[in-house]
Amino acid sequence: MTEHIDISLIDWSRAQFALTAIYHWIFVPLTLGLAVIMGIMETMYFRTGSDFWKRTAKFWMKIFGINFAVGVATGLILEFEFGTNWSNYSWFVGDIFGAPLAIEGILAFFMEATFIAVMFFGWDKVSKRFHLIATWLTGFGATFSAWWILVANAWMQHPVGMEFNIDAARNEMVDFAAVALSPVAINKFFHTVLSGWVLGAVFVVGVSCWFLLKNRDKRFALASIKIAAWVGLVSAALSALTGDGSGYQVAQTQPMKLAAMEGYYEGQQGAGLVAVGMLNPEKKTYNDGKEPFLFRIEIPEMLSLLAEREMGAFVPGITDIIEGGYQLEDGTTALSAKEKIERGKAAVEAFGAYRAAKAAGNDADAEIAASVLNENMPYFGYGYVKDVNDLVPNVPLTFYAFRIMVMLGAYFILFFIVVLILAYKKDLSKMKWLHWVALLTIPLGYLAGQAGWVVAECGRQPWVIQDMLPVNAAISKLGVGSVQTTFFIFLILFTVMLIAEIGIMLREIRKGPEKETAVTSELP
Repeated sequence: MTEHIDISLIDWSRAQFALTAIYHWIFVPLTLGLAVIMGIMETMYFRTGSDFWKRTAKFWMKIFGINFAVGVATGLILEFEFGTNWSNYSWFVGDIFGAPLAIEGILAFFMEATFIAVMFFGWDKVSKRFHLIATWLTGFGATFSAWWILVANAWMQHPVGMEFNIDAARNEMVDFAAVALSPVAINKFFHTVLSGWVLGAVFVVGVSCWFLLKNRDKRFALASIKIAAWVGLVSAALSALTGDGSGYQVAQTQPMKLAAMEGYYEGQQGAGLVAVGMLNPEKKTYNDGKEPFLFRIEIPEMLSLLAEREMGAFVPGITDIIEGGYQLEDGTTALSAKEKIERGKAAVEAFGAYRAAKAAGNDADAEIAASVLNENMPYFGYGYVKDVNDLVPNVPLTFYAFRIMVMLGAYFILFFIVVLILAYKKDLSKMKWLHWVALLTIPLGYLAGQAGWVVAECGRQPWVIQDMLPVNAAISKLGVGSVQTTFFIFLILFTVMLIAEIGIMLREIRKGPEKETAVTSELP
């Protein structure tokens, strides 16, 4: 790892990775959501034998297949970027991070690839029972794939189950179960997958309302709306519960992210949660003396309840985390950012001294250096931080993205409740206002998912791995021009792919479900 990195290289590498991740997450959540909905529809076909449910399931399977194919392409590029743009990261923690990605590729993706063929081409070649199993296993494979990706991401948020190998200069996994079954990983998995189910439900309701708006395929549309709205309501409610769990875990493992989510600078007991607020755009640093908000409305003591499960608990703000001195749960006093940076520099210097002593064959000096490194290893990443202000993420971006996500989550719960009440009490085919609301809700489903990832990833900055490896120490030594060139190549490529996918999906939607085959009989 090097200490002298062109800042523009970091910015362009981050931009390229963000671009790929944003496009990839356009396709993944819809895949997860449609998998559940089409599985339920085929289950209805299996139970009733009605050709109507078969045609309904096959229609949504076509949309699933189109979206799945494009999602795979962007996902592969995303994984390759770890090696091309972030080689120091890949070297430093590849033994840990690579394991879930390998499992995802070998098991989960293999499961998807195997059973998706049966799902699409096996309708008249295998039994109804086997085809239903293949459909559900395709969805399970997609979800299982998401599990391992989210395990890897959760480990970056809260690294566990590893030890630093001083001779290999790498962190190595020592407890696979701790990595794979981390509470952070489990909660992140359920919250993320449930958000995908919400998007799938929003998408199906919206598209089905388009058919009603066009006065087409009413039975198909109404049946799809009812199933999707039930899936959406349950998943949106459960997503709110897992969101609460995520907030608690962020408070315990990433207090700076929580402070940025709330625009929260001065810690206090009984801290309030900002329900509505506008940040002061003139506030640039934690100690510039400017007020953080132009206005805000708080829910009293709610942040303390969210963060510590106790209404009167102390929650540190950005200033507290930077300056230290407050009491931690284990009874120790929090170090200041400057102290952490000094200890991080001591760790980096000790590591260099160890390697030099080993090269010279001086085991005694190597042992002393190793002892100093082990003592300061928890702060190793801080040794690459230049300024304490760099430890504060982009507060406005994190603050507003968090509120977009939460407000849309509440809106989806209300939306599905209204749709279900009207679907069972009224004639939805005549409610054009609802058709337009449902159509306009589709992009909001995508916006909520993207906002959630902005909070998760931008709120973690400047860390690639929380408190262990900052971005300036994780990057590959590349020419800025090559990263800029590939950024625009990917931008054009992904945009073309997205336009093509939308065009193909719109064509299939306009065609609608297969028409019911008329059964005629001939007189003898």
